[in-house]
Amino acid sequence: MSQSGAGTTTLLFTDIEGSTKLLQELGDAYGTVLADHHRLLREAFGGQGGTELDTAGDGAYYKFPSARAAVAAAVDAQRALQSNPWPSGAAVRVRMGVHTGEPIVSDVGLVGIDVHRASRISGAAHGGQILLSRTARDLAGRELPAGVSLLDLGEHRLKDLAEPQHLFQVVAEGLPSTFPPLRALAGDRGARIVLDALGPALAEISVSGRQPLDIDVPESLDVVAAEVARERARAPR
Repeated sequence: MSQSGAGTTTLLFTDIEGSTKLLQELGDAYGTVLADHHRLLREAFGGQGGTELDTAGDGAYYKFPSARAAVAAAVDAQRALQSNPWPSGAAVRVRMGVHTGEPIVSDVGLVGIDVHRASRISGAAHGGQILLSRTARDLAGRELPAGVSLLDLGEHRLKDLAEPQHLFQVVAEGLPSTFPPLRALAGDRGARIVLDALGPALAEISVSGRQPLDIDVPESLDVVAAEVARERARAPR
């Protein structure tokens, strides 16, 4: 298999949040919704010079000539998705992740850790949210479209990536700007923050005579919270 460097490339991954639930709610209409969703993405991304690399189910994968173009395209796409008249009042919320790196061109397309990093960044977002890596922020930060800014979310551990990723959220006029904590791994520091915040619940479990929780670190924030909730439910009153 032949391989060569693609040079500096900005990648954008997308994915519909809660697509299985949406399918169950819409039934046969889901196919039309999915097609309209891809059409809106193609129009917004193509308008900023984006090239479609892959489309699988409710996800999409594009490359852009610059980080600024990718940010502008993501904002345009989110606005189009938000304003589209979806059937049955459906809410189609799409998570997006942008990363600039140096992927490798192979016979099967772009490969390498930067492709995986872009995908993981997208997976950490919530529907309607746009996340950027540190490198994408550094390249796009001084040339953001009008009405667009970036919110520093700090470092987060993402699945299968050895080092924490410094992430930034795109804030744009007319789009939601408040989201739950990222869908990331807690890591040592993150897990400690969660456990400290849940201190009263843990103390209640301990007083009830149950064994302390055995929580492996790093652990998903949602998993930690769910385990605490289960233990509280089991504790005698």
